[in-house]
Amino acid sequence: MDSAWSPGEGAPRVPLERLCLEWTSLPDHCIRPDTDDPDRDPEQEDPADPGFPTVTITDLASFAPAPATLTGEPHNLGVAGLPTNFIVDADVHTRDGELFGYPITARFTPASFTFDYGDTTTATTTTPGTTWKNLHVPQFTPTDTSHVYAERGTYTTTAHTTYTAEIDLGTGWNPVPGTLTIPGPEQNIRIYEAHTALVAHTCNEDPTAPGCPTR
Repeated sequence: MDSAWSPGEGAPRVPLERLCLEWTSLPDHCIRPDTDDPDRDPEQEDPADPGFPTVTITDLASFAPAPATLTGEPHNLGVAGLPTNFIVDADVHTRDGELFGYPITARFTPASFTFDYGDTTTATTTTPGTTWKNLHVPQFTPTDTSHVYAERGTYTTTAHTTYTAEIDLGTGWNPVPGTLTIPGPEQNIRIYEAHTALVAHTCNEDPTAPGCPTR
């Protein structure tokens, strides 16, 4: 088959593939190369709707997760000189909605956590922290998110969670460039001093010894 077509005598010859791409009334034998190419790889095609506007992380503000709560173990209390364990309750957040007139699903995944321990010390981790119980370790064991306070007092702590985002238009997940950081609420942590005393007798032997309950 001739690869070019001429509309009449003396008219310039135009490549058939150009006519197939530009004309709205196409001959039956016109086939767009991008839909009939036996060598095309569907995995390399953009699954997003080509008519959908470019999405930035700020466009997803209405889909964003709520601020994550920070907790210090044990019971938002601690002992000076010993680790206080911190946990953020952030998790993967998925929400359906509409953006630019299209129904979409947005998914936010925690990527990092920045802890402000309230004593001028900060730390950034990739874990939200885990309780001592879930780690199967005794209380006051150091963890990836624990912190040791040098002095007693009340400290105002916070944790900021940084998320990556993806959207789904019904054709699969597509990453959205950038990250979204959501500051968490403040949490007061009370740190006490621990005092010990050496005694010569047990409480049964000497009920008046330091640390023994009065009877």
